[in-house]
Order: sequence, then C-alpha cells, then structure tokens
Amino acid sequence: MPRENEKIPTSRVRRTATVASLAASEAVKQFGTRAANIARDEEASHEAMSRRQLETAKQIVQVLGTMKGAAMKLGQVMSFLDVGLVAEEHRDEFQRELAKLRDAAPTVSFKQMRRVIEEDLEEDIDDVFSEFQQEPIAAASIGQVYRATLADDGREVAVKVQYPGVAAAVRADMQNLEMIMRLIKRMTPGMDVKAVAEEIRERISEELDYELEAQNQRSLSRIFRGHPFIRVPDVVTSLSHEHVLVSEYVKGTGFEELKGHPQAERDRVGEIIFRFFLGCLYRHRQFSGDPHPGNFLVLEDGTVAFLDFGLFKRLEPEPVELELAAQRAVVEGDADALHALLAGSGFLPEPERVDPANLLAFVRDAIWWYTTADEPVQLTPEIATQVMIESSDPRSSHFREMRHQDMRPEHLFGRRMEMLTLAVLSQLHARANWHRIAREWIYGEPPVTELGRAEARFYGHSGLRAS
Repeated sequence: MPRENEKIPTSRVRRTATVASLAASEAVKQFGTRAANIARDEEASHEAMSRRQLETAKQIVQVLGTMKGAAMKLGQVMSFLDVGLVAEEHRDEFQRELAKLRDAAPTVSFKQMRRVIEEDLEEDIDDVFSEFQQEPIAAASIGQVYRATLADDGREVAVKVQYPGVAAAVRADMQNLEMIMRLIKRMTPGMDVKAVAEEIRERISEELDYELEAQNQRSLSRIFRGHPFIRVPDVVTSLSHEHVLVSEYVKGTGFEELKGHPQAERDRVGEIIFRFFLGCLYRHRQFSGDPHPGNFLVLEDGTVAFLDFGLFKRLEPEPVELELAAQRAVVEGDADALHALLAGSGFLPEPERVDPANLLAFVRDAIWWYTTADEPVQLTPEIATQVMIESSDPRSSHFREMRHQDMRPEHLFGRRMEMLTLAVLSQLHARANWHRIAREWIYGEPPVTELGRAEARFYGHSGLRAS
C-alpha cells in the first residue's frame, strides 16, 4: 500500500527513466547471453535464453505494475494470453508472474480515492452511501472498485473510482509505450508492435471517461435484460460521472476458481463467453473489447455477469457484413470469393501478389476452430498459441501472405477481441462444437445447443435481432 502522500508518477521524465533503464539493462543482458551462447552447446544455449526471457517477463511485470494506464492494460492482456512468449518448461512460472498484473494491481489510499468520489459527485460520501467498505474489492487498470450501499434505497452497488492523476499518467504511458513495446518485441519478434500500440492509444483514451463507459454498459444492459444466462449489471446513472461509475453489485465465482470446476461446467461457461463476445459483434454490431478473466463472474443461479465496458466498439453494418461474408467463404472453401472480398475492401493493397488458395489457408488457420471444425473441439493454450503464431508471427507458415496484407482499422479491434476470447476459452479448456454455434450468426441457422435454444426464445420474445 502506498504511503499517504505517495502519488502516481505522472512526469514523463520519471516514467521514461524507469522504462529506459529497464530496456537498456535487458539489451545488455540479452547481448551477454547471446555472446556466452557461442561457447555453449545447443541445449544449454536454449535454456539460458529461455531463462533470460523469463527474467525479462518478470521485469516487465515489475515496471508495468507501477503504471496505471496503457502499459498496465497491455500487461493485463498478456497475463492470460499465452502466445509462446517463453519456452514450454517455463510457461507456468511466466503465467504466474504476469497474473500479478491482473490480480494484484497497485492500490492508492482510500483518503485519496474518497476525494475523487466527493469531487465527482459533489456530495459528501456519507450522504450518498449508508455503508461504504474502504477496502477495494477489485483493482481495475485505471481505478479501484468498492462495495457500498445506497442511502436512498438500500441497494448494494459497486463503485468504480478512477485513480487520482491517472489521466496524466496514461498520457505519459502512451508516450513511453514504444519503449515498452520494444521490450515485448525482444520476446516475440513477430508481434506487430506498431499496430498494437496504436490500438491501445486510441482505446485507452476512451476508457478514461467513465460516463462513456456507463453509456456502453447501459446499452448492453438493455439488450440482455431478462436474458436466460447473460447478465449485465444495471448502471446507477445519477451517480455515474467522468471519474466515478456506480452499478449494481454482483457476487460470483471468479476465473481462477472456475478453472478447477468440472468439465461440463467449464464447457457451459465457455459457450456463454463465446456467445456474449462474438454474438454481440455479429448480432448487435457493438461489443466489449476486453474479454479477460477478471471481467466476468459466474453467479449462484448459473448466469454469467459481464463487467467493465471501458474498452468498447460500435460498428457500421458494412464491416460486420464483410466479416460474415468472409467467414462464409472460409466455411465453403471458396478461395476466389475470399480474395475478392478482401481485395475489394482494402485488405490487399496489391491483390495480384496474393494467391487466393494461400490466402484461404492463412485465414482458415486463424479461425478454423469456429468455421471449419464441424465437431467438438477442446480449446487449449497450445491451440491459442498456434493460432496466434499462424496469424501474426514470422514462424507462421503464411508469413509471405501476411506481408502483403493491411489490417483495416475498423476490423482490428474485433480481431483482438476474437483472439482474447479464444485465449480465455483455452485457459478454461472449454469444449464445444464452436462451428455449429457460430452458424447461428454466420448463416442465420437455428441453434443446436440447449443454451442456443434458450437464447433464441429470448430474442424471439424481446424482438431483438437474433441473427
């Protein structure tokens, strides 16, 4: 816990010095390891570099853990997306180190947080809440969440409060992001760090505005009100402002505990997660872009509550229909149709340099688990790793095709969401015929699962677009 007068470092000079010293030390260490490797045999060389990567990961955790903005968000994403950053024998330890960013974000004193609440609400905290637990129940990337009881009607609520000074810290993080990404680049040379950094810059600025997040949450809360297995907590609009967001309190089973539950339960929750994130994109053209394990809880009645809507995206009909058409081309093995679709929409700046058959193979390897595998598939970290490699890494068998493609900005956020959803499902080892579920929105076909039939009845009664 920081001392009472401790502040989030917002000076770019201070923050740059921290990151730069890490980057410099890692460059020297890795150079030293490579030099020493000349005198080692191959096995010892591999072990030394694996250990160095693991040490790099730990130091990245340490530095990112002192930041509350863009860098922290990047660390949280990495904490559950296993993309082969370190060798297999060190993967568990690497995951434990990175998980610290997700589960134990640094805290700020309650006195400081109380000041943010009272300034934002323009009221004394004791006048608004009959009870307010000073110990946070969760730490978000740019704030903390507290449990409280409303004074006027006795409702239990979750109060999300932004760290004081976090806006300036985020701006400094975004200035320093290039250096941090260079560290990441050493661990995974194939990552398109420029695209990742640009996406973070664009979306993190929106995440600072809790009024915008409240709007996003209200939108999905309306869509899923009365849904048989998806729940989005209601927002207390009158108490939600730029730095404070108050919503209905929910209590349930978290991700780490869920991973130890029976296979059937993990399969059920996995299908719900898949339906929520991808279903929102293709059915409602709006979706939460942050499917990490801290953002959902399994409630006592079996419903799954989804939380945190700061990273959010709305799309026009055209890009959504383009994606669905491309998915149909993959399902049907129509290489020429896929090539024409991507060429016509700007994904292929030089279409003549991309062979349609190779393009189909590339796209299929990225989304096969829900487009062409018409059978139950148990997703694993190894599958997620391989999909990531085939999608964006020089180790991909499709690297030549990747070099001749240009990801359109309006689709980048959806692809990130899709990959992170796969990462969550793989951590659960969830099993389903993902293809048959996806056909509900790809082709508008009737559902074949119990959850799908329940959802179809809900959409039929609510009048919402179901496919």
